[in-house]
Parts: sequence; C-alpha cells; structure tokens
Amino acid sequence: MSAQAQGAAASDDRAGLRGGVRALAVLGRAGGGERRAFALAVLLGFGAVASSAALLATSGYLISKAAQRPPILSLLVVIVAVRTFALARALMRYGERLAAHDGALRMMARVRVRFFERLAPLVPGELLRASVDPDGRRREGTRAGELLGRFLSDVDALQELYARGIAPPLIAALATAGAALGAYLILPAAGPAVFAGMALASLLAPAGGMLLSTRAGRREAPARGALLAELLETLQGAPELALAGRSQERLAAISALDRALAGHLRRDGLAAGLAAALLSLIGGATILALVLIGVPALRSGALAPVMLAALIFLAIAAFEAVPPLADAGRRLGAGSASAQRLHELLRRRSTVRDRARPAPLPDQGELVMEDVFFRYSPADRWLLEGVSMQIEPGRLIALSGPSGAGKSTIAQLLVRFLDPQHGAVRIGGVDLREARQEQVRSMIVLIEQQAHLFNTSIRKNLLIARPSAGERELWEALEQVGIADFIAAQPQGLELMVGEGGEALSGGERRRIALARAFLSPARFLIFDEPTAHLDHASAQSVLDAIEAAAAERGVLLISHEQLAGERAQEALELRSGQILRATPDQYTALR
Repeated sequence: MSAQAQGAAASDDRAGLRGGVRALAVLGRAGGGERRAFALAVLLGFGAVASSAALLATSGYLISKAAQRPPILSLLVVIVAVRTFALARALMRYGERLAAHDGALRMMARVRVRFFERLAPLVPGELLRASVDPDGRRREGTRAGELLGRFLSDVDALQELYARGIAPPLIAALATAGAALGAYLILPAAGPAVFAGMALASLLAPAGGMLLSTRAGRREAPARGALLAELLETLQGAPELALAGRSQERLAAISALDRALAGHLRRDGLAAGLAAALLSLIGGATILALVLIGVPALRSGALAPVMLAALIFLAIAAFEAVPPLADAGRRLGAGSASAQRLHELLRRRSTVRDRARPAPLPDQGELVMEDVFFRYSPADRWLLEGVSMQIEPGRLIALSGPSGAGKSTIAQLLVRFLDPQHGAVRIGGVDLREARQEQVRSMIVLIEQQAHLFNTSIRKNLLIARPSAGERELWEALEQVGIADFIAAQPQGLELMVGEGGEALSGGERRRIALARAFLSPARFLIFDEPTAHLDHASAQSVLDAIEAAAAERGVLLISHEQLAGERAQEALELRSGQILRATPDQYTALR
C-alpha cells in the first residue's frame, strides 16, 4: 500500500473512530437508573480490585512474618484480614457483574425501543428501497437481512461494550490511584513506580487494541450484516433456488462473505494478542522496578523485610484492573462501527410525518385521489402522472396493470406509507397529510400480497385487527374466507400456532387468515393487493365472494391481474404509463 493510501486509511480510521465515539455518546445517554447502576458497578469493581490487592498484600506479609516463627497470637489479626478480603473480593466482583449487566441491559432495551420506533415509519415506504435525502444525495435501500443484523448483532455489540468497555477504564483509574497510594505508604519511592507502570499500561493497552481493531471493527459490522442478509434471503428462497439450480451460486456467495468476515475476526484476534502481550511486558517491568527499588531500601533499613513481599503482591494484584482494558479498547474500536450504523438509522427522518396539530378525519365521505404525481426520487421518471380515482363505501373498484406500473405504489399512497409530490389523497375532503397516520390506517387497511402472520396463535393474529373482538366475531371472519371448517377441525382450534411467518400453514391458508383479519377490522376502506395470487380457481372464487360481500358496506379497491376481479367490480381501472384508464366490467378483458 502506498504512503498516500496508508495516510488516507489512517485518516478514515480516525474520522470513523471520532464519529463512532460521538454516536456512542448519543446512544449512551443514560437515564437515572442506568447511571446509578453503572456508578455502583464502578464502585464495586474498584472494591473488588482493592480487596484483591489487600488480600495478596496481607498474604505476602503473613507468609513472610510466619517464616520468622512469631507467636501465633500475633498473626490472628492478619489471618482474619486475609479471610475477610477473600470473601469481600468474591462478593464485590459478583455485585459488579450484576450491576454492570443490569445497567447495560436497561440501556439496550431503551436503544432497541428507539431503534424500532424510528424503523416503524421508515420501513413501509422508504427504508427498503432507494431514496433521496432532502439535500439531494441518493441513498440506496437497506436489505431486510441487514436491518435484522443491525437490530440484533449491532445492539448486542453495544451491550457488550457498555458492560465491558465503560466500567473497566474507570475502575482502572481508581485502582491506579489506590495502588500508588498503598505502595507509597509502604515505601515512598515505590508509589511513583506503581503509578507509572499502571498508568502506562492503562493508556497503551486499550489504545493499542483500539487502534488495531478500529479498522477491522469498521469492516466487521457491515460484513456481518451482509452475511446475515445473504443467509436470510437464501433461507427464505431455498425452494425456488433449488428449482432454478442456483443453490451452489448462492452458497458460493455466502462462503465469500464468510471468508471476508473471518479475515476481519482474525485481525481482531491479533489485536487482542498484541494488547495482552503489551500488558504482560509492562506488568513485568513494573514488578522488576519494585524489586530494584525495594532491595536497596531493605538493605538500608528503610523497608521492613516482611513488607517487601507485601509490596510486590500489592502491585501484582493491582494489575488485575488492567487486563480488561485491552478488551475495552477493542470493543470501543469495534463497537464504534456498530454505534455509527445504528445512529445512521436513528438520525433518519421519515418524509411522511404528522403535523403538529393534525386534523381529524370525518366518519363519512369518499376516499379520493386527486391529480396525484409521484416518483421515488428526482432522478426518476414520474411513476404516476395525474392519477385520479374515487372509492366510495359500498363499491368495489378493480385496478389492473402491468408489473411495475405503480399499482402497489397507489396502495401505499392511499394508506399514507408515502406522500405524493403533487396532488392529494383525501377522505371526506380532508387531505391525509393533515391527519394523524394512526387515524388514516384505522380507516384504510391494506392487505398486501405477502401479508405477514406473526409467530403466535391464529386468535392473536386475528385480534391485531380488532382487540375487542369476541369469539363469535372471530369465527364469522374465518367463515367469510372459507377457512373456519379447517381451523375447527384442528385440535387447538383458534390456538393453533402458525409458525414463523405462517410457515405451519399453506400459502392459501395464510392468505385466508390475512383476509379474515382484514374483514375483522372496523376500517371503512379495504385495499387488497393480489388477494387471489397462487390460489386455485375454486379458492379464488370463494375469496372474491368474501371481498364482494365486504364491499356491500365498505369501499374496496381490488388490485389484481386476474380477469375474475374485474368481472366482480362496479368499475374497472387500468394503470398504464402512469395514468388511469377507465372501463366498464364487460370491457375489462379488452383492456387487458
């Protein structure tokens, strides 16, 4: 690597570290309970190190004194002190672990909540696709697997950092001062030597580990996220990949990502080894310095013979506070990358925001799109150009069009996952941008093609739509979509667990439960995106029967490529080249 490239890399590392430290400061703003937990952890950790130092110092004194064969009664106080310090060290170390992890877990719970609160408005319309910042910079979409990686591994990395990266430096600082003071009281010349050795180790070991691991840490977090994203997508699409004969290709991609991550981890391990070696070197040098200072003092009578062992053991025990600093430095270097990745998302603001004083939506009126223009970025062509439509309660509207024409975008605009650049979407004359998003989505429900089922019972999946629904209402909704008999035949009934994403059910069964959840909702408008996809003719007919029945009281927009959908509608629309074409149901086939 050239000197210029090395300088650029070092500059990037320093900038990345500074950015990571700032991100850590933002993410780590502790509440009162967390601050108390961390303060208690530091005090107990210092107490454990002090007890260990006192234990070894008194043990050295006891061994040296016993070698002189004094009366046993003169040693009783020292013997009791050894036992007391041994018990105190164990209790304080246990308490320090409890307090540190309690504070870290509390803080991570708060970070996860903040992270999820920020993700919730971004995921539906903005985060998973390419977008453009307000300053015009293009931002690529984030893969679902990478989001999972940030939510899990990056937050876990911060948890370890707060538990093992913040308290150790403070404990070491207190231990350095305490050990230097103890050594000074035993032999004044030994105090500066202990202080210099521990201070040097406390600064160099974590700094070395942090600098060596910063570059690996900055690459490790993205590499881990990319590997997790690739694994998740491969597992989800395993059957399709096997049918297409592309499994080996994806396995090769996963292997390449795994090798890259392993390389970063090896460099991190090298940093740990070098930091540990540096600690051992400084610790040994400090002990040698004490011997060189203590032996002349012993000969001159400035130091009692029994105190030399106490002084040496005191220094050895005090260095117990230093080894965790190497790990703390490495975690700071690697954790700063995780903090930056989390902070990047926490700083993002959704373009769809509620007004300071939102207007209420009326209980009556039509859902109307008025001359809507929309595109995902200024560099893109207009996806929708002057689209207008009206959905009235009691009417079923069918919308078709080629893939990529913007049908799903219309659905997202109607539930306000996105806002149009020009034009408006209104209910009863009130622009949806003036209303609270929560109220909009209580009146308009979107049932997407891949509607999600949570890993819980059928009952709880249905109650998401209306928590107050009773047993009879749940069964009526299931009866509407023709799946009530199947569920009633199961031993668990409504308590049947659907598995992750509904994997315990067939595709058609998952679709029907998602539709039943929509019918159970009190929403005035229902939007169905390809509800009959992958269903056989008979199943599709029964689903359309249920949708048609729902349109007797609600406004329904049915997005579908199927001819059957247009035949059931009062009005058939087709989206082509960003514009709406209207036809009567008997013209629907000709339009297609």
